Amino acid sequence: MSEPQTHPVLLLVSRRAKPGHEAEFEWLMAEFITAAKVFPGCLGAQLVHPGDDEAVEDTLYHALMAFKDAGSLEAWQQSAERAAGTASIAPYIDGPAVVRGISGLAHWFQPQPGPKQGQPPRWKVAVVTWLGIFPTVYLLFLLLGEVLAPWSLFARIFLLTVLVVIIMTWGVAPQLTRLLRPWLFPSATPKLKGASVNRSP
Repeated sequence: MSEPQTHPVLLLVSRRAKPGHEAEFEWLMAEFITAAKVFPGCLGAQLVHPGDDEAVEDTLYHALMAFKDAGSLEAWQQSAERAAGTASIAPYIDGPAVVRGISGLAHWFQPQPGPKQGQPPRWKVAVVTWLGIFPTVYLLFLLLGEVLAPWSLFARIFLLTVLVVIIMTWGVAPQLTRLLRPWLFPSATPKLKGASVNRSP
């Protein structure tokens, strides 16, 4: 029987406000975020407003919520507080909400199915994580630096960190752990040369 997830998880919910109803949407979303922040197991919640570029009329908002584990997230998703908040916001939403769950980073370094292996030392995890994050962040800055320059600092950090987590989780980290697996998970029981095995008749 598998153990429940105990690492933090992120929930990213994107909703587009109906044009002309942004004020009502923001007011109700502020109440929704407040309810999420005080919910048991919630580590924090924040509403990200559309970009400040006046040339682009966008009404897409992002709510980012962090929970201590998958069980806390599930409890929030099934709660009366969330149901009431979602119902109050529904009349001011243009189109369906887009919900994305982003797992914590611990599962990058979980041993693969097969013979039981211990977890790698934390310093090895830190080295491999840095080897993946540094070039990923550097490349994102080169590609998006000028595009994101007009955005607020919070919005830039929010987008970049979400992109880093996504790229690391489904791209860079699996490749690094596969490449460095002999170093991360060295054999704990090396075979002894010349050892004899007694077999019962």
